[in-house]
Amino acid sequence: MATERQWAGPAGDEPACSIERSLQVLGERWSLLVLREIFAGRHRFAEIQASLGIASNLLSARLKLLVETGVLRTETYRDPGSRPRQSYHLTEAGRELRVVLTALQQWGDHHRPRPSGPSALRRTRSSGLPVHVGFIDDQGREVPAADVVIVTDTAAAT
Repeated sequence: MATERQWAGPAGDEPACSIERSLQVLGERWSLLVLREIFAGRHRFAEIQASLGIASNLLSARLKLLVETGVLRTETYRDPGSRPRQSYHLTEAGRELRVVLTALQQWGDHHRPRPSGPSALRRTRSSGLPVHVGFIDDQGREVPAADVVIVTDTAAAT
């Protein structure tokens, strides 16, 4: 039977592929949806659960994994007359996932469009101009996806 800590094996047991290691943390559907909610400003368990309609045991497991793997951190809060509870906040690693979620949104808007149009638009904060996710080289220039190659022999790439 698989356990929640499958991702935390000895270094020799870790997959060599970065995508596979990432999917050990993010590959379950609810993980990405939980992150979407936290990016939207919902940090409390009850807020996330109500927004997603997820069972509490599933949400607890997703949050635990995201905290254990350093994607989220917790802060204790206490409403008057209640016991202390945890709220969930993005770490630097979690904030870096914005581009991943946005790339998924962009892909879905293009390949799985809704008849009524996108549910959200990607715009710059400063000018309101549309933006898209893409490949950028070291000089800050966009590179067409067709011009990007994944080099698996990292020794040859240096």
